Amino acid sequence: MMNVVAEEPRSTYENFEVEKDIYYFKVGKAGLVSFHGRNYNIKKSVPTEQLNRYISSGQFVKVSSNCYVNAGKVLSVTDGLICFDRSCSETKQVHVPKWRQHGVKNLLSARKPMAM
Repeated sequence: MMNVVAEEPRSTYENFEVEKDIYYFKVGKAGLVSFHGRNYNIKKSVPTEQLNRYISSGQFVKVSSNCYVNAGKVLSVTDGLICFDRSCSETKQVHVPKWRQHGVKNLLSARKPMAM
């Protein structure tokens, strides 16, 4: 007789893929990173090498000193706000300083077409 051990379902925390699921992330102290997706916010310790891979991949655009947005998930950039969903709800938007907004738009438009 074979013993089969059923695996427990893994949580969203363990299953999320940064490049695919994350709208943006903010880098905190001591390697603690806050990932923000469609239905969740997750704080996770990320090794420096991994964080550098996310940043250097070109998929994430720096919008402030500690915040990077997923270029593939941005729907619009208007009035100092980056929106990730059609409703542009407060929880799914990121503030970008007006002086930096034009540069961010240029970086994002080079990666994919979007509404501006």
